[in-house]
Amino acid sequence: MAEEIFAPVAAAAGCAFECTTYDNLTVTAAQKHGATIMIRGLRDGSDLDFEMQIAGMNETMAPDVHTVFVPASVAVRPITATLVRPNRNHGRRRVGVRAASVAASLKKKFAG
Repeated sequence: MAEEIFAPVAAAAGCAFECTTYDNLTVTAAQKHGATIMIRGLRDGSDLDFEMQIAGMNETMAPDVHTVFVPASVAVRPITATLVRPNRNHGRRRVGVRAASVAASLKKKFAG
């Protein structure tokens, strides 16, 4: 789903985009794939506090990988998994999901 949404955005900007999975630390995966920047979204101050701790630890382990924080837009700032799950579990609209293909994938995954 991430590749489907972000690859065209990256292509339009003339940037490379790679989507991968991993089973270790994010900073370790970033190093393995040659990334030098990790972009982390922030909804509020509590996210910033938590992410700053992670960024500090990541910098200790991998000084060549930098963390960039991007604030969430007002429209999606209040959306959390905690708020989305109850809606999904009760068959309600996919809160915060804007791409029809993503909504369809989620509907299929949680149809059981």
